[in-house]
Amino acid sequence: QVQLVESGGGLVQAGGSLRLSCAASGSIRSINVMGWYRQAPGKQRELVAVITSGDSTNYADSVKGRFTISRDNAKNTVYLQMSSLKPEDTAVYYCHANVKDRAGYSYAYWGQGTQVTVSA
Repeated sequence: QVQLVESGGGLVQAGGSLRLSCAASGSIRSINVMGWYRQAPGKQRELVAVITSGDSTNYADSVKGRFTISRDNAKNTVYLQMSSLKPEDTAVYYCHANVKDRAGYSYAYWGQGTQVTVSA
């Protein structure tokens, strides 16, 4: 089993910054892609940013230039630095990881979510 534990959400004013962290633990051989998704009330979950084990990244157009995803492979941790936050960034942010376990099987895992609220 693998667990993803997120931290760093909270309430911030528009224009402010937050840094989210997500640490994976458990039966891990390797982690290919790690990423962040978000879901606002009444909306579908959407991709925010993803990063591969080789540090290739992809961002939603709505966050390009404002958010930066990074990872520490030694710590099995992914980060999301969010700057110039807007009220429309308000959502529950979920960590996601494609994990190969010690038996060699690959699974997708989600974190429990962390609330980010941006006030106008």
